[in-house]
Amino acid sequence: MFTLAEVASLNDIQPTYRILKPWWDVFMDYLAVVMLMVAIFAGTMQLTKDQVVCLPVLQSTINSKAQPSTSGKADFTTVETTTGQGEEASMRTVSFGSAPTVTPDVPLSRATSPQYQPTESSQELKKEQKDSSGRKTNLDFQQYVFINQMCYHLALPWYSKYFPYLVLIHTIILIVSSNFWFKYPKTCSKIEHFVSILGKCFESPWTTKALSETACEDSEENKQRLTGAQSLPKYVSTSSDEGSPSASTPMITKSGFKFSADKPMIEVPSVTILDKKDGEQAKALFEKVRKFRAHVEDSDLIYKLYVCQTIIKTFKFIFILCYTANFVNTISFEHICNPKVEHLIGYTQFECTHNMAYMLKKLLISYISLICVYGFICLYTLFWLFRIPLKEYSFEKVREESSFSDIPDVKNDFAFLLHMVDQYDQLYSKRFGVFLSEVSENKLREISLNHEWTFEKLRQHVSRNAQDKQELHLFMLSGVPDAVFDLTDLDVLKLELIPEAKIPAKISQMTNLQELHLCHCPAKVEQTAFSFLRDHLRCLYVKFTDVAEIPAWVYLLKNLRELYLIGNLNSENNKMIGLESLRELRHLKILHVKSNLTKIPPNITDVAPHLTKLVIHNDGTKLVVLNSLKKMMNVAELELQNCELERIPHAIFSLSNLQELDLKSNSIRTIEEIISFQHLKRLTCLKLWHNKIVNIPSSITHVKNLESLYLSNNKLESLPAAVFSLQKLRCLDVSYNSIAVIPVEISLLQNLQHFHITGNKVDVLPKQLFKCVKLRTLSLGQNCITSIPDKVGQLLQLTHLELKGNCLDRLPATLGQCQLLRKSGLVVEDHLFDTLPLEVKEENLLSVGRNCPSSPGRLLPQSFLSL
Repeated sequence: MFTLAEVASLNDIQPTYRILKPWWDVFMDYLAVVMLMVAIFAGTMQLTKDQVVCLPVLQSTINSKAQPSTSGKADFTTVETTTGQGEEASMRTVSFGSAPTVTPDVPLSRATSPQYQPTESSQELKKEQKDSSGRKTNLDFQQYVFINQMCYHLALPWYSKYFPYLVLIHTIILIVSSNFWFKYPKTCSKIEHFVSILGKCFESPWTTKALSETACEDSEENKQRLTGAQSLPKYVSTSSDEGSPSASTPMITKSGFKFSADKPMIEVPSVTILDKKDGEQAKALFEKVRKFRAHVEDSDLIYKLYVCQTIIKTFKFIFILCYTANFVNTISFEHICNPKVEHLIGYTQFECTHNMAYMLKKLLISYISLICVYGFICLYTLFWLFRIPLKEYSFEKVREESSFSDIPDVKNDFAFLLHMVDQYDQLYSKRFGVFLSEVSENKLREISLNHEWTFEKLRQHVSRNAQDKQELHLFMLSGVPDAVFDLTDLDVLKLELIPEAKIPAKISQMTNLQELHLCHCPAKVEQTAFSFLRDHLRCLYVKFTDVAEIPAWVYLLKNLRELYLIGNLNSENNKMIGLESLRELRHLKILHVKSNLTKIPPNITDVAPHLTKLVIHNDGTKLVVLNSLKKMMNVAELELQNCELERIPHAIFSLSNLQELDLKSNSIRTIEEIISFQHLKRLTCLKLWHNKIVNIPSSITHVKNLESLYLSNNKLESLPAAVFSLQKLRCLDVSYNSIAVIPVEISLLQNLQHFHITGNKVDVLPKQLFKCVKLRTLSLGQNCITSIPDKVGQLLQLTHLELKGNCLDRLPATLGQCQLLRKSGLVVEDHLFDTLPLEVKEENLLSVGRNCPSSPGRLLPQSFLSL
C-alpha cells in the first residue's frame, strides 16, 4: 500500500512556482488533498472493518423431508462472519440441542464430524440456554461463511465496494490535470525560465533604485525648474527660429530619463551609484528579459494548455457528479440476497446487513460536496479565462505611475504568465516591467558609464591629430559619458558605434568644438544642444549603413561648412530620403559622398550656389546620370572616383569655375574629349590616374593653364611632345606606365618642380632633363637606368631624389652640388650611397643647412603624398 505522503507528492510543485498559482488553483489543491484523505480513510476502513452478515429467510411451510434428522430439540444458531476481499474471518458458532458447537479453539472438521460427542460442559451449556427463544436453522458454519461471501458480492451495490478506489483515481486525475502545465516539457522550460528571471528582477537592486527614483522624479523636476535657471546659464542661440527641427526630427523627447531642452543642466543631489557587480547583473537581466520575451511571445502554448486542463477538470467534475449522485440512495444497511444456491444451502433468500453502510454514505455525501465546490471553482476559472483577453497584457498602470512610459505591452504566453503572476502579487509584474523599458536600460547604462568614464579618464584619451587639434575618440560605448561635455577645450569629437548616443545641452560649454564625427551613431540631441551645434559646428562626418540612420537634424545645421556622408545611399526603398533637406545648409562649401550612387541626386543642386567642392567616391557602382553637374557652376574642385566612367563626362565641361578635376580609379580608355577643357579657363589640376588610358592626344596643348597633370597607373607607352608645350606645368606624374623614353622636349617645362616617372622602362636620362632647374622632386625609381649624368648637380633646388630599383653601380659626385638635398631625401640602396665621396656625405648629404627645410617631404603636394 502507499501512504498519504506518497500520493500527495503528485500535487507537489517547486516552491518557486507558487507565484503562478492563483487562489483558485491553491484552493483546488487543498480540496484535492482532502479528497485524497477521504479516499484513503474509506479504503482503510474497508480493508479492516468491512463485513456482511446474512441470515436465511424461513418459509412458512417447511419440507420435512428436506430437513436432516435431529434430536427433536429447537436449535438457535448465531453466526458472526467478517469477510472482506477474500480474507478469512474469525468465526464462532454457539449451538443448542444436537447442533454442533464450533469455537476458534476447535477445528472445524472436528466440530462437524458425526463421531463428535458432546461433552459434559456442552450439555450444561445447553441446559443454561434452554430457555432462550429463537428460530432454528439447519445451516452449519461453513454454509454461513459461504453465504456471507456470496451475498457480499451479489447483494451489495458495486459502488459500495469500489468507492475508495474510484475516489482515489478521480483525485489523482484532477491533481495531474491541475499541474500538468508545470510538468509538460515544452511549457516547463519556459515557466522555469520565467520564474527564475522574475525572481531575479524582483530582488535586483536596480529595480528598487529605478522605482524609487521615478517616484520622486516629478518633485525633483519642479525644484530644478524653480532653482536651476540661476545655477547655470543656458545657451541662447543668436539665430532666428529658422532651421529649427520639426516634430519628426530625432531630438530627445520628454519620455523616460532625459535632459530637457528647456531645463538647465544641474546635478541631482544624492544620486546613488550601483555597485559594479549589481550593475553587471542588471545588464545581464535586461538581455535575458529581451531574449525571453522574443522566445515566449511567439506562441501561446502555455495559455492553451492551461485552458485545456481547466476544461478537462470541468468535464471531470460533471461526470463524477452525474454518476455519483445516483448511488447515494443505493447504499443501505439492509440488503436482500437471492444467491440461487438452494441445492447447497437449502434456502433461497437471505437478509443481510452491511456494517459500513452508514459510514460510506456519509463519506460519499462529503465527497460529493467537495466535488461540487471543486466544480464551481473550475467554472469560475473558465469564466476568468474567457472574460478578458489573457493573451494581451498592458503595463498602462505602471506607465502612469512611473516615468517609464516606453514599457511595451506584451502578448501570447508572456502576457498570460504576467496575468497569472498578478493573481499572486501585482508588485511582481510592476518590478518586471522595469526590465522591459528601454529608458530604464539606458538609464542603467548611463549610470554605469558615468561611473566608469570619469573626467580624469577621458582627459587621458584626448590626443593631438595631424592638424594639431585636440581630439577625443570614443568607441563602442553604451552612451556618451557626461564628463565629455566638461572638456571645454576639445576641438574634435569622434563617436563610433554608440547606438544610444545622446547630446545634452551641456555641449554648449564646448565652445572650441567645430568638428564632429558620427560613425554608425544615430545621435539624438536636445533642443538647446541643437541650437549650439547649428551655430558653431563647421565640419561633420556621418558614417552609416542605411540612409535612415542619418539624424534628421544634420540637414538643419545651417552654419555647417563641410559635410562627409559615408554609407549606402542607393536604396530602392528610401530614394535618397533626407538629402532633399540639403537646401537648409546655406553655408556648405564641401560635400563629400562615399556611397554607391548610380546618379547624382537632383536635390544636391540645392547647395550648388555656394558649394565649392564636390567629392563622390563610389564603391565600383557605375555612375550613369551626371546631368545635375551642369547646375553646379561654382564648384571649383570635383572628384568622381571609382565610378566606372569610360569617358570624361560632358557635363563637366559646363563647370566654368572648375579648377581641379579628379577622375581617379575609373575605366577611362581614351581622353579625346580633353580638347573641351580649353573652355575651362581656371582648370589648373587634372588627375586621370588609375585608369586605362593608352595615349595622350595632342589636343592637350589647348589646356594651357594646367599646372598639375597626373597620369600615373595607366597604360601609356610614350609621352607626346604636346605635353611639353604646357608651359605652366609644375607637376607631372606618369609613374607606373610603360614609358621607355623621356623626350628631350622636357627641357621646355621650365616651371616643372615635381616630375615622377617611377615604375616605367626608362634606361637613359636625357641631359635636357637637368635643364629644368626648378625641379624639387625627381622620382626615377624602378626603371632600367644604368647611370646618372653629372649634370644632376645643376638641380640646385632638388630636395627629393628617388633612384632605388635601377641598375646603377655608382652615384655621381656632383650630387654634392645639390645644396638642399639631404640623406633623408635621397632614396637609394645603401651600397650606392657608400659610393659617394666622403666629403660629399659628410659636408652635404649628412649636414643640415640653416636655410634648408627640416622636413623635405612637406615640399610634396598632398595629393602625391596620398599615394
